[in-house]
Amino acid sequence: MAILVDKTSRVVVQGVTGREGSFHTQRMLAAGTAVVAGTSPRKAGQTVAGVPVFATVAAAVAATGANVAVQFVPAGAARAALIEAAEAGVKVVVCVTEGIPVHDMMAVVATFERRGVRLVGPNCPGLVSVGGANVGIMPADIVAPGRVGVVSRSGTLTYQIVSELTQAGLGQTTVVGMGGDPVHGVGFLDCLALFQADPATRAVVLIGEIGGDDEERAAVYVREQMDTPVVAYLAGFSAPPGKTMGHAGAIVSGGRGTAAAKAEALAAAGVPVARRPDEVSGLVRAALEAPR
Repeated sequence: MAILVDKTSRVVVQGVTGREGSFHTQRMLAAGTAVVAGTSPRKAGQTVAGVPVFATVAAAVAATGANVAVQFVPAGAARAALIEAAEAGVKVVVCVTEGIPVHDMMAVVATFERRGVRLVGPNCPGLVSVGGANVGIMPADIVAPGRVGVVSRSGTLTYQIVSELTQAGLGQTTVVGMGGDPVHGVGFLDCLALFQADPATRAVVLIGEIGGDDEERAAVYVREQMDTPVVAYLAGFSAPPGKTMGHAGAIVSGGRGTAAAKAEALAAAGVPVARRPDEVSGLVRAALEAPR
């Protein structure tokens, strides 16, 4: 099984005729994803890698039955494009675009919540249902079928840890790159709940970083709601105090939001925390082999 997307997902690519959109459309197709449509208001009627281009998401949905959208449009146009996708009736939207203004994302998230549409991102690598759908920019050759769910605030750390899991013979069910912006769609709590309900997922890797309190809230959820084992990796133990690092969401306020504080909260919830990415696979194997 999988969460958020699977073999039945039919993907429409917003901004399909642009450089990034066309490149990743071809890459998603090569990974076996059912990319059935693209949109570009001025280039309707064309095709990209055999994928028909429509003027609007609504037209693409009506013609192809698309139920997942992935967006490759500039930050200035992202708000309108995201809301267009939600209003067109798709169930999941992946937003790769970075640099979207916070106020724009506040409006987007409110619209998605009202309509019951799942948003992944923004500023994220997307998600992969292994053997089902690859939606976004994650490389397909690092994943393998298995029993481990992964949810991450980071981009490249996701790739590294997933690759090391695969090399260790620990395949994945679904990999979710949720992004690190302060206002975003699905987060740790959403994904942990979905993984907990997925019988194919027997362990979960949570990849966090400094800033905010997402990891602390995840620790409470794990302690109170989960019996599926969770392993964590946190970036930022060596971050200089008082300095904003990386993502817009990686802001440390006082003693809150530090890697040490997050590690303490997770450890108190029974979540082992790796200090290096190469430690994660060993912790996951131990969690899978532990009596339950």
